[in-house]
Amino acid sequence: MTGTAATPPAAAPAARGSTGGPRTLAWRRRRASAARFWRRYRTHRSGVVGLAALLLFALAALTAPLLAGSDVDNVTDAPGSPLERPSAEFPFGTDQFGRNLLGLVIWGARVSLLVGLLAAVLSVAIGTLIGVTAGHFRGWYATVAMRVTDWFLVMPTLVLAIALATVMSRSLVTIVVAIGVTTWPTTARLVRAQTLAVETRPYIERARALGGGHWHVMSRHVLPHVMPLVLAQTTLIISAAILAEATLAFLGLGDPTVVSWGGLLQDAREAGAVSAGHWWYLVPPGIAIAVVALAFTLCGRAVESVLNPRLGVSR
Repeated sequence: MTGTAATPPAAAPAARGSTGGPRTLAWRRRRASAARFWRRYRTHRSGVVGLAALLLFALAALTAPLLAGSDVDNVTDAPGSPLERPSAEFPFGTDQFGRNLLGLVIWGARVSLLVGLLAAVLSVAIGTLIGVTAGHFRGWYATVAMRVTDWFLVMPTLVLAIALATVMSRSLVTIVVAIGVTTWPTTARLVRAQTLAVETRPYIERARALGGGHWHVMSRHVLPHVMPLVLAQTTLIISAAILAEATLAFLGLGDPTVVSWGGLLQDAREAGAVSAGHWWYLVPPGIAIAVVALAFTLCGRAVESVLNPRLGVSR
């Protein structure tokens, strides 16, 4: 009797161990969700093309020391003559100092992609914080937050970024901050609207009735439901951030010690490439900026369509 009675309790933990705990089940659900997302994403041909282009640029940026060498920006020991046309030795030609433009474009991918990603993350983080809190707390805080957001919306983003980049030191951190703190209002508006919709659902009322505080409601119930929107918005903002970085660098407000696509366009302008007809100095960095911005836009539209099929985005 004793041995028989002790069998069910011993079997129960074994059964629970075979299925896994709550953390294991959560990871299984995340993997299944990621698999479903990828199955839907790969049906969008434009999104797959954009992702392939981004992976190619990312691979080139990560392997830049192997592909182009570590001294590609060396002015005193340049491998070619100034402003050579494209040839077998220099496929993209050379710049005004005789440096290989192909190597400079590859190295420029590092800075442009890094600044675009960091600026987009900063912008989305600010916009998400303001949007979620303004949608949750309401009252005077929401009024003040939305008025500040409206002020940033009506102000020209590029003008604000130029003003910040002018008064701060010329560095990559300055560019990231200048872009990040001037491009968040759109995200804040979208996240606030989604937060207001989520807050009307019954499970939010149940969470509050069970004693859930503000932080619990926002972090456990509201934020997970606005994250798909935030993800789609991030991919779209990255392309705008890369264009903004190139614009600031072209205006001479970037870091002069690093190589970026916008910086190459600035060097070409100072060298008189436009008036002299040195098209090879302008075309490679310009095409790289356009292709990366388009690739992020295609990925963002595909992600947005997968997360919200009712948008009806074409494939």
